[in-house]
Amino acid sequence: HIILTLMCSLYYFATLISTLIICYVALAICLLYVSFIGWFISFADVMFLILDVFLLVMFGTALSSIINFFLSSQGQIAAVGTIMSAGYGFICGAYMPISSFSSGLQKVVSFLPGTYGTSLVRNHSMNASFGEMKSVGLPNEFIDGLRDGVDCNLYFFDNKVGIPAMYIILAVTTTVLIGIYVAMNVKKKKKN
Repeated sequence: HIILTLMCSLYYFATLISTLIICYVALAICLLYVSFIGWFISFADVMFLILDVFLLVMFGTALSSIINFFLSSQGQIAAVGTIMSAGYGFICGAYMPISSFSSGLQKVVSFLPGTYGTSLVRNHSMNASFGEMKSVGLPNEFIDGLRDGVDCNLYFFDNKVGIPAMYIILAVTTTVLIGIYVAMNVKKKKKN
């Protein structure tokens, strides 16, 4: 059982590391672009963005590991991965704000952990912008409405979800998914 768990862990960590490299390079390019156009993001928000990307990659790697467990070829894994990532990205608000969805769909996607990860990235990417709006005297109601419109503020059945709760949701879900993936591999080994 220990060897199997170690092998599962190696697959998971290899996938995690390769994905993190790609995502952190993309994040660095984005941050350089933001600095070149003359805008800024606070050091704290950059650190939180790094954490957000890490948690989202851990979550995505765990989810894809579970899905890929049932597939037998690289072609299947590539096809299913492409469809799943595009579909999940759309419904968790990565491509368009959830606030533009119907209220029923908004309630459904509030159960998806990726929704909260997307909101964390948006919050930490846009904090400086919202701070600047506040400093030039825009009303708080306007800023709150804008935060609602771009999914920085998320609601679970009309209850606002705070940033600490978003982190907890993402971390707990990721831990559970990793546990499920390891358990699936242990069960498969026992069958064989």
